[in-house]
Amino acid sequence: MVREIQENELEQLLELYLHLHESSVPQMSEQLAQAWDSIINDKNHHVIVCEVDGVIVSSCVCVVIPNLTRGVRPYAFVENVVTHADYRGRGYATRVLDYAKGIAEAAGCYKMMLLTGSKEQKTLDFYKNAGYNSTDKTAFIQWL
Repeated sequence: MVREIQENELEQLLELYLHLHESSVPQMSEQLAQAWDSIINDKNHHVIVCEVDGVIVSSCVCVVIPNLTRGVRPYAFVENVVTHADYRGRGYATRVLDYAKGIAEAAGCYKMMLLTGSKEQKTLDFYKNAGYNSTDKTAFIQWL
């Protein structure tokens, strides 16, 4: 089942992020609680999950960003695309990305963007097969 995350599922999400790039689950802190509260209560911030047998196995974040150009149409940014290592190759990430696309379309977005740090061809092919391309724009990142 693909759906938006529920407020009480933060711990499961943080465990899933161990399969993204995190090395440990952060301790509950005031900063973490405030960040989660901000995310879960933001109508433009969507944490999408795929649940299999009661376990969250895949997720992505889709943020709809208001915009003053392109006919005042928003755009969507996708981040933190992850699938638990034991569940990869079964289409779960494709399903969460499709759900994100539905959110973006419903919001009237004119484009969706995502970045990946992966250089693995299978990951790049996955994003291409999901409808993304790497030819229209050039991304620059400044780490802070």
